Amino acid sequence: MHKNTILFVIIAAFAGFAGGFWLANSINRSAINSAGPLPASSNSNRPQTKEEPDLTDDEIKAKIAEGDKNPTNFAFQKELGIALYTYAVMKKDASLFPEAVRILERASTLNAKDFDLLVVLGNAHFDIGFAQKNTTDFQKARETYSKALELKPGDADVQTDLGISYFVQEPPVYDKAVSELQKVSDANPKHKRSLQFLVQVFVKQDKISDAEKSLAKLKRIDPNNDAIPELTSLISEAQSGLNK
Repeated sequence: MHKNTILFVIIAAFAGFAGGFWLANSINRSAINSAGPLPASSNSNRPQTKEEPDLTDDEIKAKIAEGDKNPTNFAFQKELGIALYTYAVMKKDASLFPEAVRILERASTLNAKDFDLLVVLGNAHFDIGFAQKNTTDFQKARETYSKALELKPGDADVQTDLGISYFVQEPPVYDKAVSELQKVSDANPKHKRSLQFLVQVFVKQDKISDAEKSLAKLKRIDPNNDAIPELTSLISEAQSGLNK
């Protein structure tokens, strides 16, 4: 297969690959790492691949230039933007995020009602915000997630990502994080990731009782969840600090 076609193959191979790469790979907490990359949609299962294709800078630039020559072709812009973002995540190359965002935003101006496009654009802004400690991009992510939620109200994974954005930004806004994550947990009692993050936010707020309740819910729905030991330690450490 010629490498120039790889960007588009990536879309199929990594359908449902999620945002939050920087979150999953930068915070040294197994409670977060165990969640893996943040799901972009309710269909977040990612097929396994045996190898990761490599593209040269010239090949990537050529594909971007091709997109710039076809600015009104929505399908091309969407596929290129998603593929470029996914490739950037796969290769841990943050330098590609701005170009991916530019192309995704152009696609969004052509069709503002494409749910999958909005979610990926939100993820890209989220990752830039996290990587650069940039609250402006976190806000852009939230605005984009909100547009996606207008199309699919109550999407648990998008709502969770919206909540997490308040938790990991600098400075954090814990009350808003809890509000968004609680919406998910109330509507979807078996949604594990929202519970994992609720525990962490409650600990940060010194609301240990609420953290314990959220952890107890997680244990009931998924007693073998890999995050449980770390979350338990997190609560124990917080209790020890409060008792000193």
